[in-house]
Amino acid sequence: MDAVFDYGGRTGYEPISDADRKEFHEQGFLLLRNVLTEDHRAALEAAVDRVYAEERAAGRTTKDGTLHLLGFLERDELFGELLTHPIAFPYMWGLAGWNIYSHHNHLDVTPPAAEPEKPYWGWHQDGYRQNSDPETMDPNLPRPMFSLKVAYVLSDLSETGRGATKVIPGSHLWNSLDRPEDLTVHNPDPEGTVEITANPGDAFIFDRRQWHSRSTNLSTITRKMLFVGYTYRWIRPLDELHIDKDGEWWANRTPVQRQLCGEGTHTANYWGINWDGYIDNEIPLRKELKERDLLDRSIPWLR
Repeated sequence: MDAVFDYGGRTGYEPISDADRKEFHEQGFLLLRNVLTEDHRAALEAAVDRVYAEERAAGRTTKDGTLHLLGFLERDELFGELLTHPIAFPYMWGLAGWNIYSHHNHLDVTPPAAEPEKPYWGWHQDGYRQNSDPETMDPNLPRPMFSLKVAYVLSDLSETGRGATKVIPGSHLWNSLDRPEDLTVHNPDPEGTVEITANPGDAFIFDRRQWHSRSTNLSTITRKMLFVGYTYRWIRPLDELHIDKDGEWWANRTPVQRQLCGEGTHTANYWGINWDGYIDNEIPLRKELKERDLLDRSIPWLR
């Protein structure tokens, strides 16, 4: 399906800068301004509102109206197009390479809280057993990144207190985070905490190892966000997609987008190779990058 929003000729295959790559590796996240055009942001918000209404009517929101919907991509054509967003996508392959797909994605709607929440500890790293299974006995050796997310901001989170994500810059290199012994009392944010305040249409990208936490929405604004995660194709999916392979949504997906939805030709293909043990140059994203002369042997994941 042809793009209907004007991104000035951006294709999604413009390499990221060395400065952005350096900042991401040092801080564990990047805040990107004006990623979505206003007409695109408004269309996405309308799609989110439609899905939210459907989920609420089906009784699948919490009592306070909060929705955390996993595997939302196939719920609207616009969501499928986000897989290769012309501004955000270069960060995905630029930071993780060509052998990737979306294993985890969620749509979040957070209405204003009726009252401040009781003390809780929400700080965590993404990845579940990825934080234990590959860990070494050396606490100073960071775990592998394995995955990263792009978060599209649809509502006005330009001020604190609107339920924005909190992070500790640089904490993606820490394997642990001290927390209070008594979690029933007020728990101050860890030292160095930053709340990612962002305007509608902004986005931020973060390493799954980044220590982060949700915050309470104490404003009068409903927080609306879309998160799309990317990982390596040899890692199993976290969310279950329900894609109709005979339907219009799947028919509209490009070969690269189908790869990003988990498509592969055989089991070895997910490991980036053919059965002869050599790299499979027909893997859609690798093929695209190779044809555009964007493979780079100095960057391991772009070899």
